[in-house]
Amino acid sequence: MEHLPVMLAEALRQLVIKPDGIYLDCTFGRGGHSQGILNQLGASGRLLALDCDWSAYHSEPAQKLLADKRFTLKHSRFSQLQSIVEDDGLAGNVDGILIDLGVSSPQLDDSERGFSFLRDGPLDMRMDTSAGLSAADWLAGVDEKLLIKVLFDYGEERFARRIARAVIDRRAQSPITTTKQLAGLIEDAIPVREKHKHPATRSFQAIRIEINKELDELKNVLAQSTQILKPSGRLVVISFHSLEDRIVKRFFRAESGAKYNPGKLPIKEADIAKGLLKTIGKAIKADAGEIAQNTRARSAIMRVTERI
Repeated sequence: MEHLPVMLAEALRQLVIKPDGIYLDCTFGRGGHSQGILNQLGASGRLLALDCDWSAYHSEPAQKLLADKRFTLKHSRFSQLQSIVEDDGLAGNVDGILIDLGVSSPQLDDSERGFSFLRDGPLDMRMDTSAGLSAADWLAGVDEKLLIKVLFDYGEERFARRIARAVIDRRAQSPITTTKQLAGLIEDAIPVREKHKHPATRSFQAIRIEINKELDELKNVLAQSTQILKPSGRLVVISFHSLEDRIVKRFFRAESGAKYNPGKLPIKEADIAKGLLKTIGKAIKADAGEIAQNTRARSAIMRVTERI
């Protein structure tokens, strides 16, 4: 399936791209957003893109864009963003940052990656297959209490205890090594099904988030963005589930306005620590036309902030 960049036109509009500006695309994927940004940059503009997935780096779109002297692509996790930008001498000079938190269609469609319960393959789920534990290895050793917590916190799975117990019982008999094995186990463990949702949806999401430390990485990149953006530089984040969006919303709120309320203390306004960001508008969702063309856009939520 072709990977269509979600909310491309709106992302470009919200970034307010300057022809000679410096921009970061923190989630290159298959380059849809990066290509859109480059199309609006002039000869002196620059785009730095990141992706922790080697398959994105070696993809045809990446190799095509790497021929453009205005474009740089680096294999990197979110948490490495600030060091990369500083090494390039760009800290405090960036005009816009885009973060699209969705899993790309090529990742979901490749059964060898183990992201989808709809395709049987090795139970991997790592964004970066060169580092960390695979989902199979993690499930082989995870403590039952931690597994319950991950399923409940990251998947909002109400049958987390049942699923965790089923995993512990099954692995005592034989290792859980494929997506089909795990999906089937979850399907058998859940007594009630949701309409139009596979029983394994929440659990696969939760385990993927844990394996890749996605929420920790998101918190890291949000915090680093305030040190990277120049005044009036914009940060645009597209999230796809409530856990991500909640983190983004809370961060924007925490970094907007006064850092604390001094109450009735005799303190000068100039001495009150101010936030570094200004939230731009309300949450934005894809319109009906885009959703009809790309169903992945249905759950997308875009939030925008600006460096003061």
